Amino acid sequence: MNFAQISQKISESGALDFGKIFNETIELFKKVWLQGFITILLTMVVILPFYIILYVPMIAMGMMDPYSMDGNEIPPAFLVFLIVYYPIMLIGIVTFGMCLNAAFLRICRLKDLDGFGRDDYFYYFKKEYLYKAFILALIVTGLSILGMLTCGIGIIYLIVPMSLFPAFFAFDKELTAKEITKASFALGNKNWLLIFGLIVVLGLIAQLGIVLCFVGVLFTAMLSKIPVYFIYKEAIGITDAA
Repeated sequence: MNFAQISQKISESGALDFGKIFNETIELFKKVWLQGFITILLTMVVILPFYIILYVPMIAMGMMDPYSMDGNEIPPAFLVFLIVYYPIMLIGIVTFGMCLNAAFLRICRLKDLDGFGRDDYFYYFKKEYLYKAFILALIVTGLSILGMLTCGIGIIYLIVPMSLFPAFFAFDKELTAKEITKASFALGNKNWLLIFGLIVVLGLIAQLGIVLCFVGVLFTAMLSKIPVYFIYKEAIGITDAA
């Protein structure tokens, strides 16, 4: 579907049902908990190099000068490195996270529709998708900075539309990054309170995995991502297309 068709579907969509989406999320999670766990592990592996690059200069600096980190002042050279590298790291993490999250939603569609196919976690790591994910990462970073400038209040509002980015990215290949942003805000604004409630409630439930020696949270973390699939399904519609 093109952007005009999706915009029309959003404007014509009815009110979402909190209870229905909540129950469907729990039922689908029973089918995809393992895939969610694998997605979390892959996310950790993919973003690990960014953190290694961050800490290598600190370790090297400490080896060359054991007293370089003493006191409250950050060495000027390391401060410059942080200023330059941190935005790059953030954009890189969001880009790859977007692709893995979209792949998980694609797997959710496969399991929900009882379809047959391979759980391709790197489906969106193709050039055509990576570029779009990179642009979306730039948009997410910019919006996050703007949200933080409002003392964090803006972030609370932005959580809802930005949580919908992976669904439009996964299921609407025709949309540009700008159109994905517009569609996410349109759907998010129309159902903001309900979507925010689902994110908070299921996010809290997902954290219950912490009680299992903290490792359990790796199995439950992706529970909070599943509602986005059903929100999109109810408002836009889902097909069994690849």
